[in-house]
Amino acid sequence: MSTTRTRTTLRRAAAVTALAAAGVLAGAGIASAHVTVHPESYAKGATDGVLTFRVPNEEDGASTTKVQVFLPTDHPVLGVLVSPQDGWTAKVTDTKLKTPVKTDDGTITDAVSEITWTGGKIDPGHYEDFNVAFGQLPDDTDQLTFKTLQTYSDGKTVRWIEEAQQGGDEPENPAPVLKLTAKGAESEGGGASTASSAAPNSSDNSGSSKSTASSSDSTARGLGAAGLIVGVLGLAAAAFAVVRGRSAGSRGE
Repeated sequence: MSTTRTRTTLRRAAAVTALAAAGVLAGAGIASAHVTVHPESYAKGATDGVLTFRVPNEEDGASTTKVQVFLPTDHPVLGVLVSPQDGWTAKVTDTKLKTPVKTDDGTITDAVSEITWTGGKIDPGHYEDFNVAFGQLPDDTDQLTFKTLQTYSDGKTVRWIEEAQQGGDEPENPAPVLKLTAKGAESEGGGASTASSAAPNSSDNSGSSKSTASSSDSTARGLGAAGLIVGVLGLAAAAFAVVRGRSAGSRGE
């Protein structure tokens, strides 16, 4: 693996780690009634960031057992990496692009068009956060729509695919939408360096199903989480130092 690709992979992994750490410290939050994407906005052409798809269970007598997120291919998201999720198995589907995308690393001819999570479950009254790291967002559109299918244990499938019309009411089953702002303008996501500030409120990000109710021991969990994050950051720094040292050694040879 080249030094450039190694550093790129490390940056995306660091973004996922930062987002997860921020989620741990944020404390319990109230889940939206709809499937949503967080942050709500990123700068056009943003690189090395993370998108979090929050999936709440709206059914009283069934668990969510399958989640399918469809990524746009007319304005593709490049360099997609799926964060491991405890209890869930992710299947990533690539599609050949009608119009290849030119980047600093070469011409991209295919991109991820669908991510399907199965094997886990989201119980009634709970939600799950699914993290997806990206290498680069498009810069030729004002928003990205991620149509999503949510399947329950009783066989019911909710289709979060409806797009809001300008000036109209919110659809009954709206698709998650990511706003893309002008470069240099303020946005919630920005790049990987601001991924932690863009994390949605969450009791933790370990992959287990989360409750929408508040917890009374948030202070204790916050202190414990702080210690955990210090350890994670220490390991990340050590790993980066090792990779950097090896790269320097290779140049010396």
